[in-house]
Amino acid sequence: MTGAEASAHAPLPGNFYRFLWVRFAGTGANQMLLVALGWQIYDLTGSAWDLGLVGLVQFLPALALTIPAGQLVDRADRRGVLVAALVLQAGVAALLGWASATHSVGRDLILALSAVIGIARALQMPSQQALLPALVPAAALPRALASSSSIMQIAIIGGPALGGFLYALGPVATYGVALAMLVASIVVATGIRLRRSALPRVPVTLASVFAGFGFIRRQKVVLGAMSLDLFAVLLGGATALLPMFAKDVLGTGPWGLGLLRGAPAAGAFVMGVLLAHRPLRRRVGHWMFAAVAVYGLSTLAFAVSTVFVVSLLALAIGGAADMVSVVIRQTLVQLETPDEMRGRVSAVNATFIGASNQLGEFRAGAVAAWLGPVGSVVVGAAGTLVVVALWMRLFPALVRRDRLTG
Repeated sequence: MTGAEASAHAPLPGNFYRFLWVRFAGTGANQMLLVALGWQIYDLTGSAWDLGLVGLVQFLPALALTIPAGQLVDRADRRGVLVAALVLQAGVAALLGWASATHSVGRDLILALSAVIGIARALQMPSQQALLPALVPAAALPRALASSSSIMQIAIIGGPALGGFLYALGPVATYGVALAMLVASIVVATGIRLRRSALPRVPVTLASVFAGFGFIRRQKVVLGAMSLDLFAVLLGGATALLPMFAKDVLGTGPWGLGLLRGAPAAGAFVMGVLLAHRPLRRRVGHWMFAAVAVYGLSTLAFAVSTVFVVSLLALAIGGAADMVSVVIRQTLVQLETPDEMRGRVSAVNATFIGASNQLGEFRAGAVAAWLGPVGSVVVGAAGTLVVVALWMRLFPALVRRDRLTG
């Protein structure tokens, strides 16, 4: 066994496991907040437009602040930036819990605090992505990424399910448990120790702030992978409409909504475990396009299903397909980005992810107000399949990509 192979299979350091806990508890709490927010605002207003608006008001501050946050991550303590994001989310959980307990919660408060969640995401996503490569040896990074992604999927499975079941006891229970998990994440995050070279002291300029865009533009394969995911999820995402499907199409309650929200992550977790044991070694470009096509088809199946179990299965298959795309994209980004630019490149990646998720939720809600939830998801799924065909022509180098390491 060579030195690199030995390093790749050596036990991962304690700092990495602290990071895993922070990601697990922080992500789980965030998912619980999103379940409670979605159900509470739909229960208050009964409006598909308001469901989409929750996504929009999260997206706008994230869009405005994520790129500057990437510069901050490259110039400051990445752990401190992550802690600040968790503190903001803990404040949201505390305020919503108090407002629900005192019966003073309303549409405007939910939308305002959704915007605070968007600000927290702007700080959390680039700092979290940039932290990981500093915690493990380079040779062990693919294994660490697989483990981190799997832990995140467990949180995305468990968070919505737990949030939905707790909401049956009242929103205060959901917000209270989310707050406790966020406080625990903050405590553990402060114990992470980093070794970094001296932080750059060059002046901050517009060119330095937006350098991540220039780097990605020059890396055509990375650009193709990131933009493919952006437009596929922007069009095909149905998360914002799950309260409508749960209540109006499938005839279930908050517990059913929690299971629906967790189903894609369940599929993603299973696929993550498979990829950790049998990583993609060849024809990764073909695998990525096939996965996004399966994601579109499974979304279409979910849209037309009226059976709860079939809907869960369709969402799980879509989550498994999306996991293939995530692993390919994240590995390409992390392995091909120098450490001094990881914050800014991760910020661009986070902006793409945020655009696809939050703006996609707004698109779904706005179209659902016109065509209904089923029509909205059918149109989006068809759009995802069109994007796959178009991107295969626009990014032939990505189609031909054989190995993740180039």
